[in-house]
Amino acid sequence: QVQLVESGGGSVQAGGSLRLSCAGSRPTNSFNCMGWFRQAPGKEREGVAVLYPGGGATYYADSVKGRFTISQDKDKTTLYLQMNSLEPEDTAMYFCAADGPPPYYREYILQARRFQYWGQGTQVTVSS
Repeated sequence: QVQLVESGGGSVQAGGSLRLSCAGSRPTNSFNCMGWFRQAPGKEREGVAVLYPGGGATYYADSVKGRFTISQDKDKTTLYLQMNSLEPEDTAMYFCAADGPPPYYREYILQARRFQYWGQGTQVTVSS
C-alpha cells in the first residue's frame, strides 16, 4: 500500500516562504509523476505543480509560476515544494499526490482526479 506523508506547512505572513515535503513509502521515481495540489475551504482541489521524475519535466499552475518550485531530493525519497512570495490567496490545505496522467496529456496534468495516491495534507496559512 502506497503512503504519502506531507510536512512543512504552517502560518506565515504575506511575502514569506515555506517548503513542503512529501515522503513516500516508495521512491519518487517509482511513480510516473508526483505533484502538489491544494484545496481552500469551499473550493475544488486544484493542481499546483507536477514533476515527472524520469525526465525531470515540471508543470505549474499559472497562479504560482515564478514563485513555487517543485523538486525531488537526489536520493529520490522526498518530493518538495518551495513556496516563495506567499500571498493570502495561497492559503489552503496542500496535498501530495502520485501516479497521474502521462505527460503527453497536457490538459490532464494538473487535474486532481487523474491521480491515484494521496497524502493527508498539510495546512498553509498566509496572513496579510
